[in-house]
Amino acid sequence: MIENINWYPGHMKKTRELISENLKLVDLVVEVLDARIPLSSQNPIIGDLIKDKEKIIILNKADLADEKATKDWAEYFASLGYHVLTLNCNKGDGVKSLNSLLEKIRDDRNKDRERKRPLRLMIVGIPNVGKSSLINRLTGKKAAKTGDKPGVTRGKQWLTLGSDIMLLDTPGILWPKFEDPKVGLDLAFCGSIKDEIMDIASLGLELIQRLSEVHPDLLMARYKLEQIEETPLLTMEAIAGKRGFIMSGKRIDYDRTAKTVLDEFRSATIGRISLELVDK
Repeated sequence: MIENINWYPGHMKKTRELISENLKLVDLVVEVLDARIPLSSQNPIIGDLIKDKEKIIILNKADLADEKATKDWAEYFASLGYHVLTLNCNKGDGVKSLNSLLEKIRDDRNKDRERKRPLRLMIVGIPNVGKSSLINRLTGKKAAKTGDKPGVTRGKQWLTLGSDIMLLDTPGILWPKFEDPKVGLDLAFCGSIKDEIMDIASLGLELIQRLSEVHPDLLMARYKLEQIEETPLLTMEAIAGKRGFIMSGKRIDYDRTAKTVLDEFRSATIGRISLELVDK
């Protein structure tokens, strides 16, 4: 088992300092979470930094998550007093609702002011949750650099969204140490930690074990398995056999098998799966 995953590059330490320094300039914080892992993708450092600032929670990548689970998470965060929206930033689903909410908050804040002020907001989130895609949707152009790999956004950007709304973008930040190993694994499964620093075969094996527990039906259907084997390794080998990932000498290509399962989980090709559920 992968016991401990930590990834805290120097630029992320600087980003924490940047967020802390500029928080006093904004009225509102928009935190983008991965709808498949809302708790694991919620950075506790961000919570400590923003404190009592008004906050909108975005459950992004909702198209990849289980629909009922996402509804439950939206209700959970709303019960804590946050504004909550579910989005698919890649396609733009839900962005109009976010614009409408921002305009309402702006108007409410200006209701008793003689001189109207723009609403200033900060978008925060860990790497690869879709921050840059959201910013591009809000601005209607490619204002922020995006990519499939975490950590592609750099530096501070003030962006004007029109309608007296200004946005401060910051790079994604992870936290120095994951107290719960499950959090690190969830982030790695969903691509918020660079694959390059992981043992892909081991990570794929961990994912197969998790999927065998939470959605064995979808795993079996995708890879045409008759059953989930006694161990994750045997299940992985069965998947390799079904896909023909066999090298010379009848050796299993574990890396290729792992990469395939990871890619197909991340794209919801296996199915819409949430790895975290609200504890009822």
